[in-house]
Amino acid sequence: MADEGNIISNLDLGAADGPVANGEDTAPAIGIISQYVKDLSVENPNAPESYQWEDAPQVQVDFNIGARNLGPDIHEIELKINVTSKGAQGTAFIIELAYCGLIAMRNIPEDQAHPFLFAEGPRILFPFARRIVADAVRDAGYPPLMLEPIDFTGLYMQQIEARQAESVGEPAGNA
Repeated sequence: MADEGNIISNLDLGAADGPVANGEDTAPAIGIISQYVKDLSVENPNAPESYQWEDAPQVQVDFNIGARNLGPDIHEIELKINVTSKGAQGTAFIIELAYCGLIAMRNIPEDQAHPFLFAEGPRILFPFARRIVADAVRDAGYPPLMLEPIDFTGLYMQQIEARQAESVGEPAGNA
């Protein structure tokens, strides 16, 4: 009878690979532990003169996503955003932000962990980083800069396809 109870509890937990020993949790789980600003730099090199410039500035936004393993089941995702606003008279402002999230991942296969760390995790962090950038630009004396939403999954897929194309195009040996 004890075995029947074990099988029923496994079915209730959704375990498909057999009995769960002593209540061990083998279900996949991902959660955000915390989010934080790792680095924030605001440069306003030509203030207050830049507030009088009439030419529309060119705004360049660069993104970089990094992830690293901090220990068993803990990862850090780092979303770097660099914004530079330049006009004919010079640089109006530069904002550099490194915004991070600590992610707990348990029982996630690598083929699913990698897309989460480099696509889904940054998608979750982006709205918070976007607000920090907008506030930093506003605090520098300019109208808030609202960054457009980013398709992190699309970018991730493009990177994967580019890497696969590079590996296919490499010569197999010396000719």
